[in-house]
Amino acid sequence: MRKISIETGIVSSAEGSARVRIGDTEVVAGVKMAVGTPFPDTPEEGVLIVSGEFIPFADPLFEAGPPREDAIELSRLVDRAIRESKAVDMKKLCITAGEKVWMINVDIDIINNGGNMVDASSIAAAAALVTTRLPEVDENGKVLYGKPTDTKLPMSGIPLCTTFVKIGNSVLLDPSLSEYQTLDGRLTVGTVDKGGIKLCSMQKNGAAGFSMDEIEGMASLAEEKGEEMRRLVREAAK
Repeated sequence: MRKISIETGIVSSAEGSARVRIGDTEVVAGVKMAVGTPFPDTPEEGVLIVSGEFIPFADPLFEAGPPREDAIELSRLVDRAIRESKAVDMKKLCITAGEKVWMINVDIDIINNGGNMVDASSIAAAAALVTTRLPEVDENGKVLYGKPTDTKLPMSGIPLCTTFVKIGNSVLLDPSLSEYQTLDGRLTVGTVDKGGIKLCSMQKNGAAGFSMDEIEGMASLAEEKGEEMRRLVREAAK
């Protein structure tokens, strides 16, 4: 992979935030906590919402307006890895069953597109979540933003995405922008360090298929590279 750098605590108005650079790709993620109503089918669990925005100056092809299809896909890929990993104990975010829960809003902004935006966004979201501190809540249930407590999010692992692309007969890790623009197929693998390294999500895109040997190789490498990225996240969160 290209060089990865992580900075945390860069957005003072967020409960957790991080800036991540992978090569020329730059992403900022912020976590905003709010008290809201749980979903009817999960009345005793908190709510997770991940949204991504492609800022126009990040790439000549990005335009202002409603979220692009690839921005929606990026959000879902990051969301799925976090959600399916069960790394965040959503039940511990319940305040009053069926009435009040903590809502985790993860906002991702692409500052510069140098390729592999998914992995950069995943790392930024993870680093922001790890450094999140719940804000104070007064006796009336009003969230006192700007007054963080020492309470962290109830996390038992760090979920991350690792993306591979296929160009011809070659499978590449951490695609640059030019490699991403010429891919025939793509596979994003989510892993989490929870009772050992485990796979938690997987999504394919593009017309080209992958053999079972290629998939097993990518899954194995995703576990290895995921651990390398987690060490960087933990170091940045200190």
